[in-house]
Amino acid sequence: MRKLLALLLLCFTFPGIAQENAGPKIGLVLSGGGAKGLAHIGVLKVLEEQGVKIDYIGGSSMGAIIGGLYASGYTARELDSIFNQTNFDILIQDDLPRRAKTFYEKEDSEKYAITLPFDNFDISFPTGLFKGQNIYNLMSRLTIHVSDVNDFSKLQIPFFCVAANVETGEAVILDKGSLAKAISASGAIPTILSPIKIDDQLLTDGGVANNYPVEELRRRGADIVIGVDVQDSLVKRDKLKGVFDIMTQISNFRTINDMKEKIPLTDIYIKPDISPFTVMSFEEGNAIIDSGKVAALRKLTEIKDLARNTSEDFQRDRVEKIDTFNISGLTLEGNSTYPKAYVQGKLKLNYEKTYGFNELNIGINNLSATGNFDRINYQLLPVDEKGNYTLAMQIEESENKMLLRLGLHYDELYKSSALVNLTRKSLLFTNDVASLDVIVGDNLRYNFNYYIDKGYYWSVGINSRYNTFGKGVKLENIRQSENDGGLSSIAELEINLKDFTNQFYVETLFQQVFSIGAGLEHKYLKLSSSSVNDPNNQNSELVFDNSNYASAFGYLKYDSYDNKYFPTKGVSFSGDFHLYLYSSDFNDNFAEFSIARGTIGYAVTPFKKLTTRLSSETGFKIGNDGTEVLDFFLGGYGNDFINNIKPFYGYDFLSLSGDSYIKALFEIDYQIWRKNHLIASANIANVEDRLYSTGNWFTLPDFTGYALGYGIDTFMGPLEAKYTYSPELRESYWFFSLGFWF
Repeated sequence: MRKLLALLLLCFTFPGIAQENAGPKIGLVLSGGGAKGLAHIGVLKVLEEQGVKIDYIGGSSMGAIIGGLYASGYTARELDSIFNQTNFDILIQDDLPRRAKTFYEKEDSEKYAITLPFDNFDISFPTGLFKGQNIYNLMSRLTIHVSDVNDFSKLQIPFFCVAANVETGEAVILDKGSLAKAISASGAIPTILSPIKIDDQLLTDGGVANNYPVEELRRRGADIVIGVDVQDSLVKRDKLKGVFDIMTQISNFRTINDMKEKIPLTDIYIKPDISPFTVMSFEEGNAIIDSGKVAALRKLTEIKDLARNTSEDFQRDRVEKIDTFNISGLTLEGNSTYPKAYVQGKLKLNYEKTYGFNELNIGINNLSATGNFDRINYQLLPVDEKGNYTLAMQIEESENKMLLRLGLHYDELYKSSALVNLTRKSLLFTNDVASLDVIVGDNLRYNFNYYIDKGYYWSVGINSRYNTFGKGVKLENIRQSENDGGLSSIAELEINLKDFTNQFYVETLFQQVFSIGAGLEHKYLKLSSSSVNDPNNQNSELVFDNSNYASAFGYLKYDSYDNKYFPTKGVSFSGDFHLYLYSSDFNDNFAEFSIARGTIGYAVTPFKKLTTRLSSETGFKIGNDGTEVLDFFLGGYGNDFINNIKPFYGYDFLSLSGDSYIKALFEIDYQIWRKNHLIASANIANVEDRLYSTGNWFTLPDFTGYALGYGIDTFMGPLEAKYTYSPELRESYWFFSLGFWF
């Protein structure tokens, strides 16, 4: 007993002995460098293999992200796996899955190439190309196991990171609060990702102010510092090929000059060879990680000596994997315009169900897809040990209520088109949006939409459009009536169509995936032609219809395609029914009639880069045979045609017509490399009057066509070229399409 008391007395009397046995404190500083920062993982692998215990970690930018995750408990091998499974294109570019958008939002987001803030009719630019929402979602998911830790010194390894104050340019040390938010702010690459607000400070990439915070690590008590530097070096003038290279060189002046003082503060300085890579070379992640490992192995002797002089063997706690959780409450900060019920509705939040991160991210994406919020931050705060969490959200409502949006397009029907759009949110109500498209070019058009979004209640919309085009059509493809006006002497007609349509509709979501709606429609149609080869009267105008129509309609839609133009998976369905009740009756032959139509499509990718798509569609008229202007017209290639104009490979636009049709399409899409598609297509159809009543819909197809095309998915929209051929005609057609369809 006396010996034990003496030992205890010795420990309390000479605390320095216990401190000495603990060994020196080792700090690790990780610099920023974008994708080049993945080299940190390679260095961490070597340190782990040699048994080096890290006592402090500090970092900037990508160094903050990797350092923060490592400090929270992840091993180097786990970080390697996480970043290998991450699609950085989607992560950085805030590519929201289409399923996160309402049908209105899908249509609205798939026809504009450029969107600019336009409040008070003054053009401005966003604070970053992307908001960084997907990055934050991933960081929040990876740090849920420490979501209740507000002091980063309480992490498995004490940690801090550096961000830059946008207003002052000063370095800001982040060592408290939300770990996900802190490392996201430190990694907010200027101009690419929007700054993040923390404690009323607007923060951006820490590399701007202090990209290698070794002095802060020393100040916190690190006796020995290991530093990993993935910053660029200055390059010779023959390597400066463009503006971006020169700007990068200039921005490197300060950081490289600072390193003259910072390297001497580093005991083991590791400089991976990252010269072959750029800040966005995420697709070369494995090679970058290997470069970090190679650089660390060059310092292997020093690292082994360090491992021998540090404390005894240690074991890190494994990160608890949390796949499911219960959300028992919601707290909301930062909202003033949009009520809690609106946010909860977009999140599809149900306190009675169990959630996974996929479901939560879908809800966050639903909220982000509205465009009403600049940033959506959240934490899952544990309530008890039963897996219950409070969803604590901090949202930043967008101050931009007016947008200017632009687009360009060319196709063989409408020819050249330039789109200017003006969108105003919260025009009359909090959750409404008004949008006006003005399309100039070879054919003047406009499209106006006003929509009040009620979420899963009945939403209300108004649409008005004017559409016109002209197209030369061979006479043999035009059905002739008794009052043909002498068409027999004409070889070709230049068809001119004018369409003025106004709709009022209501719609809602059914079972959270279907959109169902109904409404009233007014339509003015004028179909006329000027004869091309009429020897009797070359300047004559033939008017086929010049009438106003009134109808009631209903529709049902479902769309889970992952991409509108080049889908690789999902199902699409649309059904539409119009009952035409009135006409001003230019031809004096109107009687009530109905038109029904439906389309179903399926896309699947059975092998990597190889997608197959199958679709089938049909339409038919019930009633009056005299009104032909709303019949089905097949031919050409394209999307978003008005009325009942349908694409069909192998035939020119408007080549086939009838009051009913049935069609099938099969496509094989091989993605040669990213966003480049080689597509082989085949379609078949029967098109004629009273197709279903005669039973001919079940016969062998009368019309077939094939196509071979090449498409590129760009920010301007799809760029496509199609070579098509029809065995019946023994003719081929080329179709070109550039840009989003509108």
